[in-house]
Amino acid sequence: MEDSSESAPIIKKIKKVQGGHHGGAWKVAYADFVTAMMALFIVLWILSSNDKVKEAVSSYFKDPIGFSNKSKVIIESKTAPPKPAESKVQEEMNKKEAEKVELQKMGQKIEQELRTDTQFLGLADQVRIEVVKEGLKIELIDSENDVFFDLGTSELKMKAKKLIEKIGFEISKLPNKIIVEGHTDAHQFMNKGTGYTNFELSSERALVAKRELVKGGLLENQIDEIRGYADTRLRDPSDPLSYVNRRISITLKYLTQ
Repeated sequence: MEDSSESAPIIKKIKKVQGGHHGGAWKVAYADFVTAMMALFIVLWILSSNDKVKEAVSSYFKDPIGFSNKSKVIIESKTAPPKPAESKVQEEMNKKEAEKVELQKMGQKIEQELRTDTQFLGLADQVRIEVVKEGLKIELIDSENDVFFDLGTSELKMKAKKLIEKIGFEISKLPNKIIVEGHTDAHQFMNKGTGYTNFELSSERALVAKRELVKGGLLENQIDEIRGYADTRLRDPSDPLSYVNRRISITLKYLTQ
């Protein structure tokens, strides 16, 4: 009889254990490390950002669902989104309206100064001041007594010089650019345009007025344009020969165009 202990085979079961350098534990640790580094960089970025970004990040974590539009701004830029075109237009309109008020105040001040200064008696009534499309227009309109220029000449009379110097002193307080225009009536020189004409006369009168403005204190570099219109811009088109068409216009241009 054979011994059963010698004939029965012995079977060893080896249990495989996951781990070692072929396991996945290190991947988890590495992922944690990368996440920690990312969090560190985010913290450093926030600390180096301005207050608006910090406030935006804080608002995001308080309400992440309702903050999608603002969070996009944080990712794309540190600055606020550009204003819509309509807002910029409205802003420019507000600036121009504020400037219009300042020009109106200047016009009122000039009118008051001229009317209270006795040396301008008889001239103050010839000054018209109004706000127009280009800015504040000051017009010196001649009279039937030729209070500014003798007919057909560009020689300013003494009181007229003082008047324009006074205007130059007042408008020099503003930084606005200046346009000076000369206008004549429709009386023509007898040369059919081949010699001295109303264009030369109106241009020379504008230049003479410009010199008196500078004497009054206006800076030379504030002069933007000198225009001589002759009789092409009549103040009274119904009467081209009227003395009211003989005038000097001084315009303070808007800073906001």
